[in-house]
Amino acid sequence: METSSFTTNFTKLRYPFSETLLSKRENFPAWIKCYPSPSSTKNANGTLLGQAGFRTRKWSPFQVSCSRERDISVIEAGCMDDIYDSLAEHLVPTAAASSPNFKHIVGLAGPPGAGKSTIASEIAKRVNKLWCQKSRSFDSQVEPPEVAIVLPMDGFHLYRHQLDAMEDPEEAHARRGAPWTFDPNLLLECLKTLKDQGSVYCPSFDHGVGDPVEDDIFVNLQHKIVIVEGNYLLLGDGAWKELSSMFDEKWFIDVDIEKAMQRVLKRHISTGKLPDAAKWRIDYNDRPNAELIMKSKKNADLVIKSIDELR
Repeated sequence: METSSFTTNFTKLRYPFSETLLSKRENFPAWIKCYPSPSSTKNANGTLLGQAGFRTRKWSPFQVSCSRERDISVIEAGCMDDIYDSLAEHLVPTAAASSPNFKHIVGLAGPPGAGKSTIASEIAKRVNKLWCQKSRSFDSQVEPPEVAIVLPMDGFHLYRHQLDAMEDPEEAHARRGAPWTFDPNLLLECLKTLKDQGSVYCPSFDHGVGDPVEDDIFVNLQHKIVIVEGNYLLLGDGAWKELSSMFDEKWFIDVDIEKAMQRVLKRHISTGKLPDAAKWRIDYNDRPNAELIMKSKKNADLVIKSIDELR
């Protein structure tokens, strides 16, 4: 299939596509407004136009690439704060849903060192801030509840005693962080409960102890936006595939693997690992995992380009 790509500028993410793109039956997220690529074409007044006659907005900090071959959009900007703000603005309207049990679940995936925790927490923080401002415009005397929460996949690691019970415990501990050292079925069960009942208790992960902490995160009725972040959320096989079907939106953080591994190396050393041990850990476990995760990018609705300001 021949691929036709558009590199586009946009300012507000909640607007629909132009008729030009809709007429080509591209089913990208309705909250992105695309403009065709800028070219050297000018109108009679000398204004620079895009390929289809749209005025080029050079001042926009965003770039979105839309491919006709796949229903994926790519978003990047000069700084991550612009992306956080725009994605938060996109999510806020869904928080106004009237159904008591309504949950809009976003799956945010990416390799180790991509900045998943940072991106998820920053977007959730901005959603809550915007929701607070919106709610107070109706009643300044009432403190609005937080409507967005982050649910990390880390809490669904297998326990150390489960790794000890495996056929090769040494290998299991060395490869901890690989897909088979998680319990995707438990996460799936939690998300199904959340969809059905509107609330659920989920585990967190205690890095000091090295094990999950049961029922440590409570997603309750007030939470309308749930951002689930983790490495393998968009894998296309086994229990991961069924888990992926639970997400209303699928986001993937695209990052150069070498840059990601440098971030992971710094993280390992900051937790007390010697440099040689940290490098071995990356070569033996983190890099193979990252290479597998990058293959799941094709299953995303939106790809977020990570930049160096993330740590």
